[in-house]
Amino acid sequence: MNYLVAVFADRAQAEAALTQLETAEKSSDPFAILGSGYQSIDEFGLPDPSQDTRTRARLMASWLVPFGFLGGMGFNLSTHLNTFPWAGPIGNVLLGGVLGAIGGGMGGVFMGGGVGILDADSTPYRTRLAAGKYLVVVQGGEFLIRRSLSILRQADPESLKSYGEDGLS
Repeated sequence: MNYLVAVFADRAQAEAALTQLETAEKSSDPFAILGSGYQSIDEFGLPDPSQDTRTRARLMASWLVPFGFLGGMGFNLSTHLNTFPWAGPIGNVLLGGVLGAIGGGMGGVFMGGGVGILDADSTPYRTRLAAGKYLVVVQGGEFLIRRSLSILRQADPESLKSYGEDGLS
């Protein structure tokens, strides 16, 4: 299922945007307002984009850490570096593996999108609702999302994000 989420500062802006969407589409089925006096996120079932990002980052790190460990050990064995003389030959190989595992973990977080969690637009929508803001959500196919995107851009929301089957797009 594809989603388009627009964040509005007040109820009047959200209702005006919803009216524009309903007028253009001649239907109110795929549209909803979330916020005070309307549905909650739990009632609507909106997925949390930051949770998806955390899951992807963990998945990437879970297989890059072992590869990094083996890569670090292999690099140390092939180059015969004596980076830590106090550790001895076996200790240097193991420390090379640990450093490789750290690099693999960092790569997993970066490549899995973990840095995107720090982005202001990926702030969980629950926080925005708690701050008194309103969400206009469009749920449907890609064609509906594209048409709704142009309508919602005209309404000048604070934030506008689309989420596809595979997460943030």
